[in-house]
Amino acid sequence: MSRKERAREIQDQIRSILLTDWDPIGVAEIPEAVDEYDAYIGGIYRLLYSHGSVEDVARHLHEIVISSIGLSSRGIEDHRDVAEKLCGLDVRL
Repeated sequence: MSRKERAREIQDQIRSILLTDWDPIGVAEIPEAVDEYDAYIGGIYRLLYSHGSVEDVARHLHEIVISSIGLSSRGIEDHRDVAEKLCGLDVRL
């Protein structure tokens, strides 16, 4: 598998978790919204690649919800399960 194909696979895995497990605006069932969270994939990938902790990733997701999406969140605990799934991905190219 080429690096480009591997990168695409990693992006797809992150996208899938964001849509199925995180989905703060509830668009997972809308086929046209499959790329709704793509703008966040790069930042999440960088955290994962640099061995960010579950807490780091949960904090990042919390900040996205608050700052970028404009919704409320009780705290990083709201995002811990998703962060654990993301941290379980193999993001090596």
